[in-house]
Amino acid sequence: MITAPALALAGIRHGFFTRSGGVSDGLYATLNGGLGSRDSAVSVAENRARIAQALGVEANALLTAFQTHSPDVVIIEAPWPANARPRADAIVTRTGGLAVGVTTADCGPILLADPVARVVGAAHAGWRGALAGIVDATVAAMRDLGAQPERIRAALGPMIRQQNYEVGSDLTARFAAEDAANERFFVAAARDGHALFDLAGYIRARLLRAGIRQVQDLGLCTYDDAAQFFSFRRSTHRGESDYGRHVSAIALEELPGT
Repeated sequence: MITAPALALAGIRHGFFTRSGGVSDGLYATLNGGLGSRDSAVSVAENRARIAQALGVEANALLTAFQTHSPDVVIIEAPWPANARPRADAIVTRTGGLAVGVTTADCGPILLADPVARVVGAAHAGWRGALAGIVDATVAAMRDLGAQPERIRAALGPMIRQQNYEVGSDLTARFAAEDAANERFFVAAARDGHALFDLAGYIRARLLRAGIRQVQDLGLCTYDDAAQFFSFRRSTHRGESDYGRHVSAIALEELPGT
């Protein structure tokens, strides 16, 4: 797994997991954590158990929601049943022993922590969720649990980067309609009527606007590095039938006596 120095905090474990270190094969080789993929359920369960172990939690305490590219956030205090995942794109907790996470394969994984309030969160930000306000909603949920934006540290993990993220003019127009300043996140592509979108830059800007002062971007591109990362867009360009998903997660260690 890859860790961010910004989140190297006492009592908190985190990881942006790559595609390496699991048991899946073929398109999913090897650490596919995607419950929604067509990979073997047995393989995915083993992969997620390995991720949970790396984070120091029980296998059933690694929690990822049914993601819908929304601004919806859930606050949790206990694991949910495997067949009852909530529909949301961010999870926040102040309960030790739980790892809250997201699954991605080009979208932006965001891990957040307030080490003083002992509140952590994980958010999934594709362009739809980012534009809809998933960053602001996640910070608001953390505040509801006692976190303060100026204390929160955020890290952006592997995602598709601008040089590989070509979009149509309709997307540029949608972002410009929300705020004309958003045009700075687009540059002209080689194809007429298309642009290259800086998803990571937009997410970072939303974090800063929400009051987060410490934001670290690991700068890793899922599309460029097939050996280390899954990529929905790369799989689509190759005509592959499916793709694996990374897990990015953060956990509070349980306090003695709890």
